[in-house]
Amino acid sequence: MSTIRLQQPTTATPEQFVAGLTDFGPGREELFPNSSDAGLVVHDRGDTFADVTEGKGGVWERLHYDWSDLSHVVLTTVESNVWGGASGHTYTFTRQADGTTIVHAEVVRDGKNPKGKLIGFVLGLFAKQTLGAALATTVKAIEARHAVK
Repeated sequence: MSTIRLQQPTTATPEQFVAGLTDFGPGREELFPNSSDAGLVVHDRGDTFADVTEGKGGVWERLHYDWSDLSHVVLTTVESNVWGGASGHTYTFTRQADGTTIVHAEVVRDGKNPKGKLIGFVLGLFAKQTLGAALATTVKAIEARHAVK
């Protein structure tokens, strides 16, 4: 099992980041490089939760999103072709005095089969580069949505 912890500063507010995180419409793959629009299925959605299947490149997971606390958003893996156990994502937001926000992301990858165990092992070695780059892309895309024009 791999647990990856990342941090990324942003000019977006926690509310703006959560709005991007919970936008399951067309163009999601522009915000989240590891999700493709073609594989996105919203099974259920409420005011503070969603049940969504997403993925890319032959890896998918069904996630329960909970944003009832806008400073702490939890995505729990419900089903996946490679992830099981304690897999999921947690985003915590810390507002800074200068108006920026620090996005803390924790990704847990618990492989449930040989493919998942191999991907989890590789992620454990290279996660800072690969998932860190993906988080930086997400932050830039969310900031661009809210740029003053």
